[in-house]
Amino acid sequence: MNRLTIPQGTFDLARFPEHPRDPFRAWDAADEYLLRQLTDAEAGPVDLSGTVAVVGDRWGALATALAAHRPVQISDSYLARRATLANLARNGIDQDAVRLLSSRDTPPDRIDVLIVRVPKSLAFLEDQLHRIAPAVHAGTVIIGTGMVKEIHTSTLKLFERIIGPTRTSLAVRKARLIFCTPDPGLPRKPSPWPYRYELPADVGPVSGLTTVNHAGIFCADRLDIGTRFFLKHLPTRGGDVRVVDLGCGNGVVGLSAAVANPDAHVTFVDESYGAVASAEETFRAGAPAGAKADFLVGDGLADLEPGSVDLVLNNPPFHSHMATTDATARTMFAGARAALRQGGELWVVGNRHLAYHTHLRRIFGNCTTVAGDPKFVVLRAVKR
Repeated sequence: MNRLTIPQGTFDLARFPEHPRDPFRAWDAADEYLLRQLTDAEAGPVDLSGTVAVVGDRWGALATALAAHRPVQISDSYLARRATLANLARNGIDQDAVRLLSSRDTPPDRIDVLIVRVPKSLAFLEDQLHRIAPAVHAGTVIIGTGMVKEIHTSTLKLFERIIGPTRTSLAVRKARLIFCTPDPGLPRKPSPWPYRYELPADVGPVSGLTTVNHAGIFCADRLDIGTRFFLKHLPTRGGDVRVVDLGCGNGVVGLSAAVANPDAHVTFVDESYGAVASAEETFRAGAPAGAKADFLVGDGLADLEPGSVDLVLNNPPFHSHMATTDATARTMFAGARAALRQGGELWVVGNRHLAYHTHLRRIFGNCTTVAGDPKFVVLRAVKR
């Protein structure tokens, strides 16, 4: 936990889930730059008396700092939502002070101040700007923020094309602001997302099936090579078994398990609302008649009953926003062990250099290599 001191006050903030050894803060210089800009005397303080919408708030720092103005937070991340609620409570702020919406929810009808934390995914930014544009009016104040390495010419062009004329600030502590002036004359077009594509012919049971991809999920416009390798080496389980596609993305791994075994019950889990929506639509489009599935937005397997799962399939992320870390993978592995029955198995695909086998051996006491190529390995761990 760290303390953020800004014109709006001093706030104790932490990421979620909170780990005592977490080296990363719940905010960065971009968040701080924007919050100071809102009260800047030279530029003129921004009137926050109307509807304030905060898009892409990573750990709730922006919403917590602006809670006195009862903002609407729009996020694709379940963990960001949990972090926001925890940070509000940590600072003695009523949780009802912030209205929480997911990226799949309908935005407010009217937005007077729009704050955008630039996301890593340009596609997600495009989708959210399209969805929010109808709520913007000529007087809406729009300020985006991000680190210099996150803001590109393509970022500015999206604001310009969807909302109106756009300019950037000078860089401060490697952060930059985006100022956008709404142009009511721009045509309001629907978002081009979700995107659909047909899977290649050499990926096992799902070959030739269609995937549905909402904006922001990993490799939304093509099948990534790690998942492609995983699909060729998935285990076959017959009968009434409980399978989890952990960190499901667009759901092709779980769909493959369902197609290979129509008697399986597959649970698709991700912390991204867009990913779970993608997985559900992918499943509905390609699963055999009568196939059983449920879809869960959550913190890994925390909401599943311990000892209730036969097989967990996992292609863990190794980035948290711009930071490279294996913390998410380790949390997923530990959660999988808790959710598995005795004799249940976790199958993981990952880049060789990530050395996931060391974590699996520590958590499960065993790990075997099922398949590998120069870049990827498929690993298997059994709960004993």
